Amino acid sequence: MAVSVRSWVANEGGKHLVLMLWLGANTWLFLRTYLLYSTGQQYHYLYKMLGCPTANKETFGIHLRVVGDWTDRFTQLLLPPPRADMEILPMVQQRRYPKVFVDGPFGGPSEDVFNYDVSLCVAGGIGVTPFACVLQALLDGWRGFRLQRLYFVWVCKEIQSFYWFAELLCALHKKLWQENRPDYFNLKLYVSCTESLQRMSEERYRPLSSRLLVGRPKWKMILDEIGKSNKKRVGVFCCGPKSISKTLHRLCNSTRSSGTVFEFNKESFS
Repeated sequence: MAVSVRSWVANEGGKHLVLMLWLGANTWLFLRTYLLYSTGQQYHYLYKMLGCPTANKETFGIHLRVVGDWTDRFTQLLLPPPRADMEILPMVQQRRYPKVFVDGPFGGPSEDVFNYDVSLCVAGGIGVTPFACVLQALLDGWRGFRLQRLYFVWVCKEIQSFYWFAELLCALHKKLWQENRPDYFNLKLYVSCTESLQRMSEERYRPLSSRLLVGRPKWKMILDEIGKSNKKRVGVFCCGPKSISKTLHRLCNSTRSSGTVFEFNKESFS
């Protein structure tokens, strides 16, 4: 037996052993990743929807999209049985909240929005969550930041998704109008799915209805308009599908006749 082992080692058996261990480790990682994501996208969405508190607001909310059996069961535990007359966000009326343990917060590119005089935030669907903290910070007090103008573009497939942060968007819009700075916050909402189109008919959401556009954004046109109005360095922050990120990254790297420099920053899904 000892002779056969020596012979095996002499014939590069060590390399074979390392190769077998490497293949085993990668197979384990593949199976672990497959089992995680084959159960649905609920883990991905739960992680990304954590908001963060501010200096004037000690609590935060969790926006959870139900896309699988795990999140469906979690929703049943949190929300009361559905009724025909129930509001879109029944959790607002419910005051019996569970205890949740959170690990963090961890920094991200969206924190640099305030380090520019002009910033463009682009969100795709639930990718709006990193920018919700930016909007909340401006609502608490926009005068203390270097930021002088914020362009905000949010693209969703369905109009119902805009209700996630409709109250926050309307509150910021109202605050800036009352303080005579309507040009500080430039908002555009795009509904990419044109089938069975609906509108936000509620009177309290009128500021959003007037900024609601149908179809997909023309990114080059948007950047050209921003470049003409702001001949300076503009921070571009994106959180959404790869197709939007790649397009914005390419356009930011292209040379512009206006002389405006666009610096691209991407907020990745974890």
